[in-house]
Amino acid sequence: MTHPTTNATEPTDPADAYAELGRIKLGEADLDDVLQRLAELTKRVLPTPVEVSVTLVRGGTAHTAAFTGDVARDLDERQYEQGHGPCLDASASGDVMSVPDLAAEDRWPDWAQRGAKAGVGSSVSIGLPIQEAVVGALNVYALTPHAFDDDDVLTVLQTFAAYAAVALANAHLYDSTATLARQMQEAMANRAVIEQAKGIIMGERRCTPDEAFRILSKVSQDSNRKVRDVARALVDQAAVTPRS
Repeated sequence: MTHPTTNATEPTDPADAYAELGRIKLGEADLDDVLQRLAELTKRVLPTPVEVSVTLVRGGTAHTAAFTGDVARDLDERQYEQGHGPCLDASASGDVMSVPDLAAEDRWPDWAQRGAKAGVGSSVSIGLPIQEAVVGALNVYALTPHAFDDDDVLTVLQTFAAYAAVALANAHLYDSTATLARQMQEAMANRAVIEQAKGIIMGERRCTPDEAFRILSKVSQDSNRKVRDVARALVDQAAVTPRS
């Protein structure tokens, strides 16, 4: 039988933990690193021995992005295999899913039995309050039953979950911004080559910019190629054709 490891040191004061979270520069840190540090801080701040994990769900596929011990990861993955469980329900709803005593849990009996055999007494999963393509949950597994009955403990955990949500939102925004920047760069490059091709046609046909674009469009339709590809071929051809 495996058991969750215990906190080796005195619990960290929540104020100190919040201050440490505040020193993490989200824009300069990898998301997985941020979530791992958050999981480790969550473990340190609680007065009872726990293991912590962070579940992320993207496109219907869940994975554990950070964990402090194998038992947390294994219990998460058991839920992913079965398609249900407290961390998945918390991720989907954004709510707090508490399991006060795994030995008496009847909502997810197979998962609870597996957890109890691993030495877990109680668990809580807190949905990350975000409305984006990625959702998730902060999961905490304790050795003893009813470890999360205290409202103060839940308040601390919800604060950590909120920080995890901010980290996720920032990462999503960064990814979206980077994608937009790439798309804009592509669009500008395409526009540039089309303008070059129009210039070549105008020089050869002595026509207006609009007429040059219509010529490009007709070649595009006739050859079933995109305008930008037709333009690129024309520019490339002009670059290697010697002038008379």
